[in-house]
Amino acid sequence: MKKLLLTSALAFSTLSFAQINFSNTRFGITAGGNYSRVQNAHNPSGPRYAVQAGALALIPVGKGNQFYIQPEVLYYGAGETGKDKDVKGRDGYNAVYANNYLSVPLYFKGYFSEAESEFFGMVGPRFNFLLNQNVKNAPAARPFYDPDVTDPNNPEVSGKANNFNFAIGLGIGYSYKRQLELALKYDFGVSNTYPGLAKEPNGTSKSKSEQVLSVSLSYIFN
Repeated sequence: MKKLLLTSALAFSTLSFAQINFSNTRFGITAGGNYSRVQNAHNPSGPRYAVQAGALALIPVGKGNQFYIQPEVLYYGAGETGKDKDVKGRDGYNAVYANNYLSVPLYFKGYFSEAESEFFGMVGPRFNFLLNQNVKNAPAARPFYDPDVTDPNNPEVSGKANNFNFAIGLGIGYSYKRQLELALKYDFGVSNTYPGLAKEPNGTSKSKSEQVLSVSLSYIFN
């Protein structure tokens, strides 16, 4: 079964590439907001709100006006926050675990019809390269959540984020005259964002994967 799936994927990729029309590529700009969390990482944890912005290309596939390859290059904010209270119910700390990336998604995009204004769907891999990691107000009980702090009792434990993250992206949106487009996307993190936290005392060895829900607005030039 695995060999069949791999062969099918390779055949589809080869066929799609053979039909790509680079000469009719259009370019655009895109920006939006991100809602992100990291599974099984910081305790307690909450969402981080950040932004994304960058450029895209819309590359036709086939002879029609319905299927495209859409690569993007983005500044992409992700990560999460943490909030806790002391024994008297007062705010103990308000932490921020910010991971900012150069993100390169590669979507296969299909409009629901060849109409000028139409809904569309997107799916494809996302490659995130860490630009910087900014941790603020890490809890005193877990100083190793800050990548610049080492726990002398557990030197192998680290809050440093991975330099590379891989995700699978899904999206749906609406295009007005194939020029102004609004999209809702969900990026399901596959790789381990904080491998050094797997050895955290009383923690969990489960993968700490980053999940991002975003809304973006794009303008594609003629």
